[in-house]
Amino acid sequence: MATLKEKYKQDIAPALTQKLALRNPMMVPRVSKVIVNMGMGIADKDTQKRLLEELGQITGQRAVACKARKSISNFKLREGMVIGAKVTLRQARMYDFLERLFNAALPRIRDFRGVSKKGFDGHGNYTLGLKEQTIFPEIDPNHTGASQGMDITIVTTAKTDQEARELLALLGMPFAA
Repeated sequence: MATLKEKYKQDIAPALTQKLALRNPMMVPRVSKVIVNMGMGIADKDTQKRLLEELGQITGQRAVACKARKSISNFKLREGMVIGAKVTLRQARMYDFLERLFNAALPRIRDFRGVSKKGFDGHGNYTLGLKEQTIFPEIDPNHTGASQGMDITIVTTAKTDQEARELLALLGMPFAA
């Protein structure tokens, strides 16, 4: 079975060129990066470590801890406390992650009817929020603590949301009807 990157080069790029009536092959929209971030809130060190490891397992790349920039006393937040984690995926890891997301993780969501078409930002980027990390096959639901949500942002070179929607649909993103 061909990988998603090979499928893009052989099938999707020519189809987009024809569908969008593009003359220059450099104008064909493509996915440039995927950003996966997870807010942890104020958690203890063990929970932070576990969530960083799980995010690394899901993405195949080590997660970076995000720290608070300033103190907010009402939230019991101090400058420098770890409050989240993020991973930026590019090239081969990005395509591998997208393939696992579209084909393995999203169908495992209970009562899944497709992702919303409203997640576009007006510039061709799509953001998807997940409520728990256990939908990924790499995570063992028996060994994880509380379920943790995450946001996945797919950054494309598309100029409009319509172009990005066409690209993601051809890549295999299961949009709701």
